[in-house]
Amino acid sequence: MLGHHYTHSFLETAVASVNAGCNLELSYGMRNNVFMRIPEALAMGNITLQMLRDRVRPLFYTRMRLGEFDPPAMNPYSSLDLSVVQSPEHRNLSLEAAVKSFVLLKNVRGTLPLRAQDLSGQHLAVVGPFADNPRVLFGDYAPVPDPQYIYTPRRGLEMLGANVSFTAGCSEPRCKLYSRAELLRVVRAAAVVLVCLGTGVDVETEAKDRSDLSLPGHQLELLQDAVQ
Repeated sequence: MLGHHYTHSFLETAVASVNAGCNLELSYGMRNNVFMRIPEALAMGNITLQMLRDRVRPLFYTRMRLGEFDPPAMNPYSSLDLSVVQSPEHRNLSLEAAVKSFVLLKNVRGTLPLRAQDLSGQHLAVVGPFADNPRVLFGDYAPVPDPQYIYTPRRGLEMLGANVSFTAGCSEPRCKLYSRAELLRVVRAAAVVLVCLGTGVDVETEAKDRSDLSLPGHQLELLQDAVQ
C-alpha cells in the first residue's frame, strides 16, 4: 500500500492492514518491515490487543494443522531424501502436467500434434528469443532449477530425431536488435517452423507493467517474416 501511495508511512500501513483484516506480510529479507510497527500502533491505540489476537489465531491454527509444531518423527516428509528429487515418478508427473496444461487456440488443417514418427528426416526450424534461452522460460517467483533438467523448445525437438535448425533472431525478449537475414536463412530450408515468442520477466513482472499488449521490440516483425 505504501508503494502505491495509498498510505504514507509503515506505521499507517500497519494500522490500515491490521484493521482491514490482513494478518500476513510478504516481507522476505526485510528486517525493517511494515508489521514491525504493530507494537507502536498498539501503544498509540490505533489497534487493540484483541484485534491482534484475532489476526494471529488463524495463522497459528494453520501452522498447527500443517504439523509445524509436531515432533520430526511425525512428519512424513522427514523420511524423504535427495533420491526423490527428479525421480522418474516425479519427472513423469511433471511431463503429464505440462502436456495437460497446453492451450491450443487454433489448429489449421490439423497441423498439430507433430508426431515423432512423422518428423524423422524432416527439417525443422525453431526460432525466436524463447526457443533456446532457459533463463526466460520461468516467470516471477519461480524456483531456480538445475540447468540439466531444463528443456527448451530447441532441446526438446532435437530429441525427436528431426534435423533441427535454430536461430533466436534476437537474443532477449525485448528484441531490440533483430537479425532478419539470419532468420530467413534458417526458415527457408525448413518443412516446419516453430516460432517461440513472449514477454518474460525482463518485460513484465511485479512492479514492471507494460503500456500495451504488443509483442516487444521486433518480435512481431520476426513472426511476420517467418510466416512469409
